Amino acid sequence: MAESHGNAKGATAHTAADGGHKAPFPPFQKDTFASQLVSLLIAFVALYLIVSRVALPRVGSVIDARANTIEGDLADAQKLKDESDGALKAYENELAAARSRAHAIGTETREKLNAASEAERKKLEERLSHKLAEAEKTIASTREAAMRNVHGIAADAAAAIVQRLTGVLPDGKSVKSAVDASLKG
Repeated sequence: MAESHGNAKGATAHTAADGGHKAPFPPFQKDTFASQLVSLLIAFVALYLIVSRVALPRVGSVIDARANTIEGDLADAQKLKDESDGALKAYENELAAARSRAHAIGTETREKLNAASEAERKKLEERLSHKLAEAEKTIASTREAAMRNVHGIAADAAAAIVQRLTGVLPDGKSVKSAVDASLKG
């Protein structure tokens, strides 16, 4: 069963198989409970003082610095947004002004080209009417000359035809009066 190992008080060692009773967990022992509470209180107070005097101010300063940085960044972002909005409005205004200038230039150029085209058309019409008048004069004079020649040619042809048909050459007055009567009528 159990053996003695030469313990001074004569205590014997027990194994778990023997069903022996073990000592309770040290923090729950009645003898040391009060001293453990005092030790816990001292450790808690020391930890509280270290955290509240050293760690919390550092954490607080880091949080404050971060909050200030965030506020500064937000202020800078708002400032940049306002600047970009202003630049966008200026761009839109410049674009609108450029469009209106382009429209005005286009309208002015169109009007100038229309006026130049109209002036050129009038010059061409005047030249054309002048050329037409000259051409009509030339045609009229050519017609008159041709009619004079036709009169003579017709008289010569009529005399030659009568001579050939009758064998007698007619006189010039009778041929001329016959040709004048046939050309008029």
